[in-house]
Amino acid sequence: MNRPYLVVDLEATCDRPESFPRDESEIIEIGAVLVDPTSLAPLDEFQTFVRPVQHPELTPFCTELTSITQEQVRHAPMLRIAIERLRRFLPQPVTLASWGAYDRNQFRRESQRKRIGLPWDQQHLNIKESFAKLVGQRMGVGQALHRVGLRFSGTPHRGIDDARNIVRLLPFALGRTPIPS
Repeated sequence: MNRPYLVVDLEATCDRPESFPRDESEIIEIGAVLVDPTSLAPLDEFQTFVRPVQHPELTPFCTELTSITQEQVRHAPMLRIAIERLRRFLPQPVTLASWGAYDRNQFRRESQRKRIGLPWDQQHLNIKESFAKLVGQRMGVGQALHRVGLRFSGTPHRGIDDARNIVRLLPFALGRTPIPS
């Protein structure tokens, strides 16, 4: 079965290093782009803010990094509802894809802690690793875009904008479009 890719990028509560344990970090934005597995064209998008409960007040560091405000998360759905909305958005089984393993691991950690089922199986495409194998080094999304002659579009560290930019790198990471030397 040729399953669509669901390219996700999460933003989560954060602060300067070591102010609270990483496993207490909570998702505050889900950005996702559904991608046709054959053409690699975007099919649809999903975006929602998510209300944090363990650390409900965003730190100034987090707001500065992500541009997500307290007002945006204050009345946002809780994670269980956000994931249910994401489940309804998905037309069929998908392959989860992300830039690195952070997003998959954050979904897993938080969903286990809050006892929420996820709408995909264990299949995951680590686009960052695929891209790194082709260019010989790991890099961030912005560096990878620059490497292939593209500019970042949107606001960095915003889930939906990051997901859109990662989708632009997918043809290169899968070896379908040559990476310029």
